[in-house]
Amino acid sequence: MSNHILKSINKLFLKQSESDRPSRDVEAANIQTGNSRIETSGFESLQLPDELMQAIDDLGFTSCTDIQKEVLPHALDGEDVIGQAQTGTGKTAAFLITLIAYHLENPELEPRPAGTPFALVVAPTRELVMQIAADAEELTRYCDLNVLALLGGIDYEKQKQKCKSQIDLIVATPGRLLDFCRSGTVDLSKVEQLVIDEADRMLSMGFIPDIKSIIRRTPPKDKRQTLLFSATISDDVRRLSEQWTRNPIKIEIEPERLAVNTIDQYIYLTEAVNKYALLYNLIIQQNLQRIIVFVNRRDQTRDLENRLYRNGIESGLLTGEVAQKKRIRTLNDFKEGKINVLVATDVAGRGIHVEDVSHVINYNLPEDSEDYIHRIGRTGRAGAAGISISFACEMDSFQLPGIEALLGTKLKCIIPDEELLTPPPEPVRAGRSEKHSRSKPQRRRR
Repeated sequence: MSNHILKSINKLFLKQSESDRPSRDVEAANIQTGNSRIETSGFESLQLPDELMQAIDDLGFTSCTDIQKEVLPHALDGEDVIGQAQTGTGKTAAFLITLIAYHLENPELEPRPAGTPFALVVAPTRELVMQIAADAEELTRYCDLNVLALLGGIDYEKQKQKCKSQIDLIVATPGRLLDFCRSGTVDLSKVEQLVIDEADRMLSMGFIPDIKSIIRRTPPKDKRQTLLFSATISDDVRRLSEQWTRNPIKIEIEPERLAVNTIDQYIYLTEAVNKYALLYNLIIQQNLQRIIVFVNRRDQTRDLENRLYRNGIESGLLTGEVAQKKRIRTLNDFKEGKINVLVATDVAGRGIHVEDVSHVINYNLPEDSEDYIHRIGRTGRAGAAGISISFACEMDSFQLPGIEALLGTKLKCIIPDEELLTPPPEPVRAGRSEKHSRSKPQRRRR
């Protein structure tokens, strides 16, 4: 045990003195060692705590992904990092391993008050928050670290009660987190590690004022470690991130190619009236078992999911208007294979990590080219193979030049065979009732 503690002390003070960052009071603060974490490809070379390493082994992780290989040596040594990499390449594991290792290697001398985390992860969507929290639970299965997800759509009072206990790591959407901060339920004054995930999405969704308010409630940037990650980082986000970080290490993985190499991308040129027949025949003829279909508008999403259901295809709906509990249930059913097709808006474009999603189908091409990157990133994750199929009709075709410019490559366009355009058969069952096909509309405030 004494060797493990000594190793922990060595790693903590590898690149920082006692005054550089807020560290818990650890003796022998001036011990220095060489950096043994650089140029590693396997997790075993990172000298991680045994409890964390066991969880990593259970999950079947062996070699680090490119972003993990570049980020972890710096992040584990307490440096700030701005990381950019393609979606599905392991950014979440990179920052969670950093947070968990720090907690295990630096035991606190006295307990923190209730509702006062040492680590905070802020993400833009509910689904992404739930996914990060679920990953954190997996990685902390052998250690005493309390993880709490704070997000809208879940019972406020139940979350409030959980905040009244010891919390180590909070994963939250900005709005719900600020609600608890303003009520005094959550205190961010002792945050030692801050992670901002999907920073470009934060900017596009108008969360920047909320993020600024959250950051002001944490210690100054020279008193905390800050990690910022995103698949795409604009100049605006980069400028903001440099205000929030201290001498950050900037890491970009293959910035010239935004879509992962393992995803085969195809564009089917078709008329709008033939889209449903094309989708139905692709699913049936190719016996597709686990696919996500993206649609731009909520009403179109409901109609499409209902048509698939009537034609005997087990499907589920995931949009922002669906009640949060039902969204969770639908996503779990999709993960467990109870439904084969998830019909979704861009609410599922980020943060949805489901093993073995074979195909992503863009029923509509997104109006924002960057959303295309995030959509197709739901397949081909962590080195697995995947296929992206997009339908380009009379209107959608106008989005192609922008997407190709962002990708830096031309996409393969295909005219579908006649058999793929064969009208689908008559429905085999009645459509879902209004009660089951859509959530109850919210009453407007006068």
